[in-house]
Amino acid sequence: MAKTINRLRVVIVGAGFGGLAAAKRLAGHNVDVTLIDRRNHHVFQPLLYQVATAALSPADIAGPIRAILSNARNVRVVLDEVSAVEPACRIVHLTSGRVIHYDALILATGARHSYFGNDKWAANAPGLKTIEDALAIRRKVLLALEQAETEEDPERRQALLTFVVIGAGPTGVEMAGAIAELARRSVSRDFRSITPHCSRVLLVEAGDRVLPSFPPKLSAAAASSLRKLGVELRFGDPVSDVGAGYVAVGHELILAQTVVWAAGVQASPAADWLHVERDRNGRIIVGADLRVPRRGEVFAIGDTASLAGPDRRALPAVAPVAKQQGKYVADLILGRRVRLFAYHDYGNLATIGRNSAVIDWGRLQLSGFIAWLIWSCAHIWFLIGFRSRLTVSLGWLWNYLTYQRSARLITGEIPALPQPGHAQPIERKCA
Repeated sequence: MAKTINRLRVVIVGAGFGGLAAAKRLAGHNVDVTLIDRRNHHVFQPLLYQVATAALSPADIAGPIRAILSNARNVRVVLDEVSAVEPACRIVHLTSGRVIHYDALILATGARHSYFGNDKWAANAPGLKTIEDALAIRRKVLLALEQAETEEDPERRQALLTFVVIGAGPTGVEMAGAIAELARRSVSRDFRSITPHCSRVLLVEAGDRVLPSFPPKLSAAAASSLRKLGVELRFGDPVSDVGAGYVAVGHELILAQTVVWAAGVQASPAADWLHVERDRNGRIIVGADLRVPRRGEVFAIGDTASLAGPDRRALPAVAPVAKQQGKYVADLILGRRVRLFAYHDYGNLATIGRNSAVIDWGRLQLSGFIAWLIWSCAHIWFLIGFRSRLTVSLGWLWNYLTYQRSARLITGEIPALPQPGHAQPIERKCA
C-alpha cells in the first residue's frame, strides 16, 4: 500500500492584491490552500473612485474570487471572517465558529480608514476602500445634485452643491478631479437649474502640496490641472471637525452636504491576533523575508506588513508592493527562494480628470495628456482576470466623447426631494 504524503496546509487571509497573488502562485502545486475573505469578490481598488463618481459600474472593476481561481483545483475559497489566531496551535478561528488548521499562514488583510482618533467623523465623511463605500459615495453625490435641482433656498442649495475631499494623496486627487468633472461638466447638460459654475469642489490637505509622495514638479503639475477643473485647493489647515452638513477647516466652517475622506488608513487588527510589534499605522513589523518575528510559519504582506525599503522608510501601501510580496511568500513556501525580499518599484501614477495625469518613473517624469494615455492603458492592462477590459475601454471612450456618466443610478429608497413652488422648470441660477 502506497504511503500517504501529507500536503502542506497554507491558509491565506484576505483576497486583495497580495492574497490573490499568493493564491495564484501556489495554484497547481503540492499544497492545499485555503483562501478566507469576508466578501466573495476581488476589487480593483485603483478604480473605485470611478464607481463612486458614476463613470463605471461595480461589476466593471470586480470579479468573484471563485471565478478568478476556478482553475486552481488545490485552492479552496471560504466566505467568512477571522476572529482570532492561535499561533501556538496553528489554528485560525472564524466568526462562524469554525476553525482551520495551517502549516503556513499568510496575512493579507489590507487596511481600513483612519480618522486619527475621530471615528465619529466616519458617519459624515465616508472613505473609499470597498464597493459598498463607492456606492454610498455615489448615492450621496447624485442625491445632492438631484436635491439641488429643486432647492430654492440659496444657502441650502450651495451646501448641496459643495463637495469636500479631505486628503490630497492619489485617491483624494483622483476623487476631487472626478467629482469636479461630474458636477461641473457631465450633469450640467441634463439638469435645468445647475450650470457648470454652480458646484464647488474643495480638496483639503494639511500639508503644503498635493501628491506629497511625488516629486514637487509633478505635484505642481497636478495642482495646476486640478485648478483648471475648478477644484479649490486648501493647504496647511487640518480638519478639526466633521458633522452632518459641515466641515471645519482651520477657523472656517464650510457647509457641505458631501464629504469624502481620503486622508489616512490604518491596518487591520492582524497584529492584535498575534500580539506582535506594530508600526504607528498598526502594520505588523516583519523581517526581510516577510516572516512575523517569533512566528516563523506566519507571513504578513501588503497593507498588513511594515517593511523598510532601501531609503529606510516603510514600503508604500500600494498594489504592486502587495502583489510582489504575495508571489515572494508563495515561492518561499514552495522552497524556491532563500534570498531576502526586494521590492522592484515601477513608478507611481495618478490621474487628474480627463486628459491629465502624472507619472513618476524616477528620472523620467511625465505629466499631461501623454501621461493620461499611459495611465489609462496601464489600468486597463492590470484589469486582467476580469471580463471588463473591453467594457471599461468602451465606457471610458464613451465618457470621453460625450461627458456622459452611464452608471448614474441612485439605488435604494430615495428620500423626499424639496418641491418647487411652481410647476415651471426653475430658471438657471448660476452664471
